[in-house]
Amino acid sequence: MTKYLISFPSEAMVVPEEDFAAVVEESHAVIQEAKDAGVYVFGGGLDEDVAPVLVAGDGTVTDGTYPDTRVPNGGYTILELPTREAALEWAAKIAVACRCSQEVRAFGYDPAS
Repeated sequence: MTKYLISFPSEAMVVPEEDFAAVVEESHAVIQEAKDAGVYVFGGGLDEDVAPVLVAGDGTVTDGTYPDTRVPNGGYTILELPTREAALEWAAKIAVACRCSQEVRAFGYDPAS
């Protein structure tokens, strides 16, 4: 089975304050559904209060990300699924709950993982 990254940037999730509690409840329900189905691997959001850094092989730490790279933020879910079509179906469920479109990417197979 393939692991899929389903994600969205923070700026895509524009929810009126009065709807936020419902979004949280609905998104937690979808994640619980994925856990119950046995396809959930990991999920969460990046802490946007902690700035990203680059660490070189010699241990040098530089503020920021690679040049010309968008700063990653938002929410991420990793599901292990039998097909891309299944990944698209789960992404649609998450999109409904979060009120924003989701990006879907497949991880390449790593036999050591």
